[in-house]
This record gives sequence, structure tokens and C-alpha cells, in this order.
Amino acid sequence: MNIELTYITQHVNVNVISPSSSLDTEEGNLFNKNKVNKKRYKTIILSDLHLGTSTSKAKEVNHFLKHHKCETLILNGDIIDGWQLKKSGEWKKQHTKFFKLVLKRASKGTKIIYIRGNHDDFLDEVLPFTMGNFSIRLEYYLQSGNKKYYVVHGDIFDMVTTKLKWLAKLGDVSYTFLLWLNKHYNKRRERRGQPYYSLSQVIKAKVKSAVSFISDFETQLASVAKKKNCDGVICGHIHTPANKMIGDIHYLNSGDWVESLTALVETFEGEWKIIHYTEWLNELKMQLSYEVEESTDNIRELTNNY
Repeated sequence: MNIELTYITQHVNVNVISPSSSLDTEEGNLFNKNKVNKKRYKTIILSDLHLGTSTSKAKEVNHFLKHHKCETLILNGDIIDGWQLKKSGEWKKQHTKFFKLVLKRASKGTKIIYIRGNHDDFLDEVLPFTMGNFSIRLEYYLQSGNKKYYVVHGDIFDMVTTKLKWLAKLGDVSYTFLLWLNKHYNKRRERRGQPYYSLSQVIKAKVKSAVSFISDFETQLASVAKKKNCDGVICGHIHTPANKMIGDIHYLNSGDWVESLTALVETFEGEWKIIHYTEWLNELKMQLSYEVEESTDNIRELTNNY
């Protein structure tokens, strides 16, 4: 017996989603924000988006934000890359979209805290700034359960950035070239069916490990947090996500949205986690594929009854 589609859709909750849909498609695709329940956290921390550069993964961070809600959103520095915008940077539609999403959250009650970084040091001219739920600061103290965290971008504890700014900018030019090289290197790997390989992260890690840069940075920040009578420190700057103990100080680094594509989240139970975008995306695909399969089975069962 023929069954009209309208009858089926009235009796079965069906979301037919195409696995091949584009991330950019606004309606009826795999990642439609209305198809999946949003995860909610007490706090979400993002840093080092470097909006204004071609290597910023703005589309991905916007997609992440659409699927995650929180009471407090902390933007921990280098959100806008003023250094690149002064030279050869470019501002894209997705970069504007990010701030539209953030301001929309603020208008709905989310507390937004923007911490100034070294690449957005032009914010020094307006510090401190507060308007409603949106504020811009140099540092922040976050209460998490019975623990207090010192939140800072981290550049002020990087001697190269603070004392040798010309060298930092020279290094930024080299790093930008490295990211460009990494982009084209991985396009070639993709054509050959090979997995993503972060050439830039490997080279950067080798150079910095030679001077113990990351280790020294982490140790110094942990020491500062202790002097400030804090239980932990939350930073960004070095594009290296971390969640670990350094002595009795909880060290957290939110990573970046240029290479790592990571976010720090705090659950309502006070647990801190690092979310890797690519891993979360794969889980989302699996969840939606399961829902499609379940909906298909429901339709099949319904039609077999007639």
C-alpha cells in the first residue's frame, strides 16, 4: 500500500541528513545547528584565533560555537591579528560572523571576557572596557568550584615578545610562511590520500624544545599563579594545548585555532577538558549517521505495517 510522505513525517521524527553536505551550507545539511542538541558548559575558553589572517580557522570555530553554549565565554588573547592586518592580512566574512555570534551570546546573557594578547595589543588604547556582559581586560581571576585560576594570555611572560618585539615580529613573519607552507604541503598529501600532518607544529616544536621555550613558559606561569595565591593558571600564546599539574598548580592552555583547533571547557562539576575540534567533529558525524539510520529504520518499520 502506498503511504504519502506527509503521513509518515507526521508520525515519525525524521531528519534526513546528507553525509556529503558542506560545512558552509546553512540549511538541511549534516551540521545544521537545529538538528543536534547543543552541549552546555559553565565556561568555554578560546584563544589565538588570529582573525585577519588566511590561516585562521574561523569557519571551524564558528561551527564549534554554534554547537556549544556556556555561562561564561573567555576569549584569551590574539583573537584579532593586528600585526598581520597592518601588513598583508585580510578580513573575511567568517571573521565578522565570529563576532556576531559572540555579541549575540552576550545579548542573551552569556558573560564575555576578552583578554588582550600581543597580536591584538591595539586594545591597550581602550583597556579596561566594559559594556553590559562584554568586557576587555588584561587579566582575569576565575573562580572554579573552590579553586581560583589566574587567566592571562601569557605574552607578558615571554621575554622575546616583551623585550625584543622586533624579534617577535620577525619570528611572526617566519611563522606565517611556515603556516602557508603547511597549508600547501597538506593539500598535496590530501590528493595522495594521506592524512593531515602538521609540518609547522613539528618544526616549531623542535625549534622551541631546543631552547626549552615551552617548558620555561609553563613553569614561569605556574610560578606566577602561585605567587598570586591561585590554584591554577589558564593561558594561550604558545599554540600548545595542555591540561596538567606543575607542582601543585593546575596549568591549562587553550591552544589555538590555526593549527591545534582546540578549546578549554569547564563542566558544571568543575572538571576541565580540552576539546579537539577534529575529534569532536568525527563524533558528531557518527552521532548524526546513527540518527539517520534509526530514522530510516523507523520509516521502514512503519511502511511494513501497511
